[in-house]
Order: sequence, then structure tokens, then C-alpha cells
Amino acid sequence: MPFRALCVVVCAAVSGFLALEAQQSSWVERSNQNTQLLLDIQARYSPEGASRMGVRGLDEQISIPSIDRPERVRHDTQEALKQLQARLAVERDPLVKQDLEILIGAAERANHASLVEEKYLLPYDNVAETIFQGISALLEDQVAPARRKAAVARLRKYAGIEPGFQPTTDLAEEIFRERLKTPGLIGPPKAEVEKDLAQMDQYVTGIGLLFEKYKINGYEDAYGKLKTELAQYKDFVRQQVLPTARADFRLPPEVYKIALEAYGVDYTPEELIRIGHEGFNRIQSQMQEVAAKVAKEHSLPSSDYRDVIRALKKDQLPADQVMPVYHETLADLEAIIRREHLVTLPDRPAIIRIASAAETAQQPAPHMQPPPLINNHGERGQFVLPAGTVGPDGKPIKYDDFTFKAATWTLTAHEARPGHEMQFAAMVERGVSLARAVYAFNSTNVEGWGLYAEWMMYPYMPDDAKLISLQLRLQRAAREFLDPELQEGKITPEAALKFLEDDVVLSPAFATEEVDRFTFRMPGQAVSYYDGYTRLLQLRTDAEKALGPKFNAQKFHDFILSQGLLPPALLRKVVMNEFVAGS
Repeated sequence: MPFRALCVVVCAAVSGFLALEAQQSSWVERSNQNTQLLLDIQARYSPEGASRMGVRGLDEQISIPSIDRPERVRHDTQEALKQLQARLAVERDPLVKQDLEILIGAAERANHASLVEEKYLLPYDNVAETIFQGISALLEDQVAPARRKAAVARLRKYAGIEPGFQPTTDLAEEIFRERLKTPGLIGPPKAEVEKDLAQMDQYVTGIGLLFEKYKINGYEDAYGKLKTELAQYKDFVRQQVLPTARADFRLPPEVYKIALEAYGVDYTPEELIRIGHEGFNRIQSQMQEVAAKVAKEHSLPSSDYRDVIRALKKDQLPADQVMPVYHETLADLEAIIRREHLVTLPDRPAIIRIASAAETAQQPAPHMQPPPLINNHGERGQFVLPAGTVGPDGKPIKYDDFTFKAATWTLTAHEARPGHEMQFAAMVERGVSLARAVYAFNSTNVEGWGLYAEWMMYPYMPDDAKLISLQLRLQRAAREFLDPELQEGKITPEAALKFLEDDVVLSPAFATEEVDRFTFRMPGQAVSYYDGYTRLLQLRTDAEKALGPKFNAQKFHDFILSQGLLPPALLRKVVMNEFVAGS
């Protein structure tokens, strides 16, 4: 999809539904009544995402594409906005008012983004990926067996077998053809379409494998029809979408600005480039110092950080040892967290697993799959490792960045504990308002905590793990300038790829995933990591300075997690006014 950035944010917001206990404070209950206005719209137009994260009664429903769907969503959102603004005008509780402001801001941004997207972009969608997402939402280990049967009903609707439903592929084609009649709209990046064509069959196969894995009966006829429809859709993409694709991947400046805002970034591209380069140079200096120690410890001939990282990567874990070593590292991190009193760990164990081929196509980077946050019955977040990605020629390429011992420390700290898994576990187990869990969500506050978690654990890592931790911090600083520099035409994708391989020492697979992310998969998202990290680090510094010897790291981190997914500006206000003032 040409503006996949916004879709990712919306889907992530839908996935943020929260389980709330009966003993909640009255302000949270009142806030949630306000939030329900927007949640109802999310469930109405994106039922797959809502049901994935625990909203009941939607398992058999699907999203139905239509030419007027964006307009209908905007209309319903605008009507909800009127009610929210009216409630804000009379609300006296400061916490409820704060949440109303979060809801209003999120709704206004969503409507603005929808208008901008419609103004510039042809509505291309990788339907195979969309359908895989809808089916995999139900066919998953932590979904109750009784719910999995609904995947057949959903499949029949996607295929157009169910009375009253047209094939989703037909609807997507109709919308694209209709919007082609509007002059001036630009097609998707050529690289995106070519990669979709190369990977589409993985989604088709992945759907069938899911039904087989969970032994779901009665899916065969609908799946057979869907395979035919998706094969035809692939031909449609090749014959009618690809000719409209643009060689220049860059987004119109107005669209890129909206993408940055959607991810919680309020810097200009120029500011991002300056911050990124400054951080990159600083981290490089740190890396060289650590690399010299690692080179001496391992008796390596060169102490250049690039050579040392390449040497460490040669010690790849056998396939059957990847998960055991990750779990061993997780246990080590948890022991350190308890010993050093860094943050309160949840009682539930963390999950780490390898992605399927279809999941890897969908998200070719390490990531956290959040747990259900509403009606949660013990389901847990999952740290998922990708298997590889596809190069420009369509051939698979493998990572060597995640499967050696030194890399497991930082990745586990970021995705599992004390990183993302802790964020979502805290919301499930402690409870925050829906507005803070769902509509305050953006990539800056989520990924900022993930990178901060790496920083938190850095002092306790072995030297070789410290070097890889700095390498991945260097990668995030590089994202801060490469993403906007690519959008402004200051660097080519080929030069960015070479830079990531040579100076950040990423594998061709990882470097390819990064350039794809910057250019078409999620433009603007990658800068959120370093942005959120530096703001959170500054907030900690300010809190420590204000509290002096009274500052307690575990209490600070527990407080941060207790606030849900607040954006940096609001989090700073809460920390200084409540945590610092109340300590």
C-alpha cells in the first residue's frame, strides 16, 4: 500500500485495546466511555484488527474495500469529534480532559492524513498480505480453538463465496481502476510493487499452511477459489499496477510530513538529519573504544569496529541452538534486572520464536507481536525473529545479524525484557485508560522505550555484546538521517545500501530491509527510534537532576510503564508534575 506508514499506525492503534479490571478508578471508566466513540469506528471499518486483539463478536467479519470508504470513515470520525469536543468543553477532571485531548488529536490527525493520501496517491494494496493478516489473526497459537473456526467464515467472505460478498481482489481492482480516472494521482513505488510480486505467493501458501496447522475443516473450496483469485490479482498487479508505478520512490513533501507526524515525530527533515549525523559520529567513537577491547580479548588482527563485528558474526549459531541461546540470554537479562533493581518484572514468562515465511514477508525485521489487551486470558506478547528477506532480483537473502551470541543481548532487551514485552505486559497487568493505550500510541514513544531498554542493559553486557549494542544504536542514528535524506534526494537507495553494509556493518539482507523501510515500506517510521530514545534519555537526566539522591531507577521505570503509551511531550509533563513532584 503506498502509504503503508499510516496503515501500520492505525492497525497498531486498533491492536491496542486494553483489558481493564472492575476495580478501576472512576476517571478511567469515564475516559473509556469517551474512547468508545473512536473504538466503535475502528471496529466497524477494521474488524480483523479489533478481533485480533480481543474484541469479541467480530471474528467472522472482514474489512470491505469501497471507493467511498475513506470518506465514510472521515465522516464518522468527524461526528465523533463533535461529541468529544463538546465533552471536553464541560469536563472538569484533569485526567479525563487529558485523555479527551489525546482522542481529539488522534482523530484530527487521522482525518487529515486520509485527505492527504486521497489527494496524492493511487489506492494500491497487496491484497494477499491483507488477507493473510486477517486469517492469521485467528489462526494463531494463543487464539482459543473455538475462535479459530471463524477463519473459514472469514475466508469465504474474502473469496466472495459467502452470499452478499464480492471477492476482495475484485473490489481492490475496481477501486484502483476508478481512481486511475483522477488525474495527477501517483502510483506506488516500482520497488514496492516488484517486491510484492516476488512475495505474493508466500502469503497464499502461508494461508493454506495455517489451516493445515490448526486442522480446520471445510476451508478447501474457499481456499481453492481464493488461490485462483489471488493468481488473477497478481496478473492484474503486473499488467495494470506496475505500469503506473513510479521509479522515484519519494513521497510528496506534504505526505512525508504527515507520515512523520503519524509516527510521533515533530522535527523537520533538516533537524533530523543534523541530530542523526551528530549521534552517528559520537557512537562511532564509542564503538572504536569497545572494539579495541574486544579485538584484544578475541586475539583479532584488526581493532577497527567494522572488522571486529564481521569477525563476531562468523560465529553463527546452529539452527537448533538459536532459540535456546536467546532464552538463555533472556534469563541472564532477567537476573540482572532483579539484581540491579532496574524495573519490576511481570510474573508471566516471555515468548521468543522464529517467524514463518509469510510472517517474514509481512515484517522482515525483528519485532514484538503484542498480546490481546482486551479480554486477555493470559495471552502474552511474542518476540518474533525473521527468517530473511527478498533482494531486488526476487531471490531470498539471509540475515547474519541476529544469529550469533553477542547479538542476542540487545535484541532481547529491545523486543522482550525490559523492552516492548514489558510495555504491553504492564498495560495488561496494571491497567491504564484506553485513550493512553490506544490513541496516544505512536512509534516514537513505543520504539523510544525499546532503544532506551537497550541503553539500560548496556552496562551489564559482555564486551562483545556491548559492541553489537552500540552497532544497533549506530543503525538507529543512521536511520535518523538516511530516511529524510532519501526522501529529499540527497542520497540514492544504492548509496544508502552500501553505507549500511560498509559503515554500519549490516548484512545485505538487513541493509535491504532498511532501505525498503525508508523508501516504501514505512517512510518516516525509522527515525522514531532514535528520536524517542534521546527524548526519554533526556527526561531521565532531568528527573535525576531534580531528585538528586532521591532518584530511584526502578520506581522511575515502573512509573514510565504505568503511563501506557504516552507521547514524549505528554510523558515529560506527567513525569515532572507527578513522579518528580511526588517523590
